Amino acid sequence: MSIQWFPGHMHKARLEMQATLPKVDVVIEILDARIPYSSENPLLAELRGDKPCLKVLAKSDLADDAMTATWQAYFEQTVGVRSHAVTTDDVPTIRRLKPIATQMVPHRSGRTVTAMIMGIPNVGKSTIINYLAGRKIAKTGNTPAVTKQQQRVSIGDGVTLLDTPGMLWPNVLNPNSGYRLALLGTIKETAMEYADIGFFAARYMLAEYPDLLTERYDLDSKPTTELEAIEAIGRKRGCLGKNNLVDIDRASRILVTEFRSGAFGRLTLETPKIMAREKTQTAVLAAEKAEKDAAKDAKRKKRFRDQQRAKRKARERR
Repeated sequence: MSIQWFPGHMHKARLEMQATLPKVDVVIEILDARIPYSSENPLLAELRGDKPCLKVLAKSDLADDAMTATWQAYFEQTVGVRSHAVTTDDVPTIRRLKPIATQMVPHRSGRTVTAMIMGIPNVGKSTIINYLAGRKIAKTGNTPAVTKQQQRVSIGDGVTLLDTPGMLWPNVLNPNSGYRLALLGTIKETAMEYADIGFFAARYMLAEYPDLLTERYDLDSKPTTELEAIEAIGRKRGCLGKNNLVDIDRASRILVTEFRSGAFGRLTLETPKIMAREKTQTAVLAAEKAEKDAAKDAKRKKRFRDQQRAKRKARERR
């Protein structure tokens, strides 16, 4: 599955970020603790450059504690980067973001610190802003792309936040990242098929947590394939249609919805090792895509030149 979803307001947001970043002291990037790699927008890293960055692992109450600590240690290997895990059930952990951010720019001591808060859609950015400010400032919602434009928010203690729209990159080339983003609700439902995501979730659960899957749906035995898993879930939950056949879409929706809600417990879907492997694979895919695009462009130019040559010859024969 290749996901391409880049609404107009996201392109505008990128241009606005680019223009504003020179005036920013520190960047606060919100990541989903369950998918720290897949929720890290490569465009944001490119735009941020070497500015100090506080990587916030949100929704950490849904992620594996030990793996969250592993990711924090990994991120802090980079100079100028700190990491902090938060959950909306623990407001003090969110409010500690303010002193951490100001400590990262000691040269601004005694002066207002401007922090740009950024992240992909639906990672809880607006909720975090509201807790930091102590009042409802940013719109919140369970669907992606709630924030449409930049807004400046004073959150006290000499800190001003620049809130930016959640921004995906134009093409999620890594298929596994695409599935993970869709599974956790980062991508609008119109950009995906529930059956595709359900099969990915079933495949993951069978490989990593088969017992949780069988226990959750009271299955008689462990399914051997993702199709068997989806069909078993559908039969247990009454997702039956004509001729007593399982409605794959309905069964997939049940699995995806319950996965998002944390019904299976605290799970992290990727590790730094998985990230390293998939980055290598994605680089190969990117090179292949660039080669195909170059070949396609060369054919287009050749076709244009041939058409122009044919027109010249036709004029000469007149």
